[in-house]
Amino acid sequence: MRISTRGMALTAFSALAAGTLFTAPAGATAFHQSISVHHDAYVAQDGSVTLSGPYHCEQASPTGVMQIKATVVQEDGSRLSIGAEQPVCDGREHRWVAVAPGRFANVHPGRAEVTAELQEIHLSGLMPRSVTTVARDTRDVEVHGH
Repeated sequence: MRISTRGMALTAFSALAAGTLFTAPAGATAFHQSISVHHDAYVAQDGSVTLSGPYHCEQASPTGVMQIKATVVQEDGSRLSIGAEQPVCDGREHRWVAVAPGRFANVHPGRAEVTAELQEIHLSGLMPRSVTTVARDTRDVEVHGH
């Protein structure tokens, strides 16, 4: 079987591209997508927690949908993961807001570490097949009571 020079070059380029794609650093963003956490979070008298920050993303792949997930961790072991509203992926910057009702939250005023993730859910029919984090930000925030 004879392999053309063009075929060999295409094979080599494909292998290089795949290696580059799968060795990107963990904190990297895909397709210039990003998300950030605001420096302040809020807990209401009823215990509900509000987190926010900016994000921008491109349209998800044809077999995927985008979502935002935020996780709060406090020194005493309190931990809360919540979803934000459905992101608008049009390449422009938008604000995300995630609110957890008080009956599910165990967060109090003080310092916390918040991680926000912009994720693409890959679907197989109606069922999720995999979840890929395309952008992530973790920062120390101050949780304010109001």
